[in-house]
Amino acid sequence: MKQKSLNWIMLVFALSAIMTLGACKKKVAPPPPPPPPPAAAPTASLSASPNTVDKGGATTLTWQTTNATDISIDGIGAVQPNGSQQVTPAESTTYHLTAKGPGGTQEATARVTVNAPAAPPAPTASATEEELFSQTVKDIFFEYDKFDISPDQQAALRGDIDFLKQHANVRFTIEGHCDERGSTEYNLALGDNRANSVKNALVQGGVSADRIKTISYGKEKPFCTQSNEQCWQQNRRGHFVYQK
Repeated sequence: MKQKSLNWIMLVFALSAIMTLGACKKKVAPPPPPPPPPAAAPTASLSASPNTVDKGGATTLTWQTTNATDISIDGIGAVQPNGSQQVTPAESTTYHLTAKGPGGTQEATARVTVNAPAAPPAPTASATEEELFSQTVKDIFFEYDKFDISPDQQAALRGDIDFLKQHANVRFTIEGHCDERGSTEYNLALGDNRANSVKNALVQGGVSADRIKTISYGKEKPFCTQSNEQCWQQNRRGHFVYQK
């Protein structure tokens, strides 16, 4: 009987000790959940095709974004995350795209150059009658020691006649010139024959004779001063001079 009582007391004591130790032990809190991963940063691109246009011409803007919830382009407004739109800039413009999202903001630009229209050519003053005369009327050249108009000068002669008939108010002088060979007196006479030969051809073509004066300089006013055939050929001529 005493032995059973002792065993019972020991059992109660052991249970009490276990309960006391359990009560003294602190409870461990569970670990906190891991933080959520950071939001991805937005990406953005913007291009213009073509990037150079003439004034009044159109270009197409194309854009692409990711991780963005608010996308806008200056001058256009809010747009979809990806897309394209045709625009007609009035002047050279840099288009600016802004893409915003939980992960931040990203920007992109595209430059469109607008070529200004070419300036109209500046008005040019009409050529004066004297300038037209100088540009159009051609001298008549002669062979050595001759005053008849050769076949190769007929085209120049016809051009002179056409111009002078169209400009009936123009008055002019035909100068007769010779090369350096021969005497002064002989060349003055030859130059006179050459000037009158040209005058007669013009009159036959319909140009009024009272518009024409003639003078001979012989060999006294050469256009070229070298002593060779190429130079002499330039001096044998009927030279036209506009009368102011």
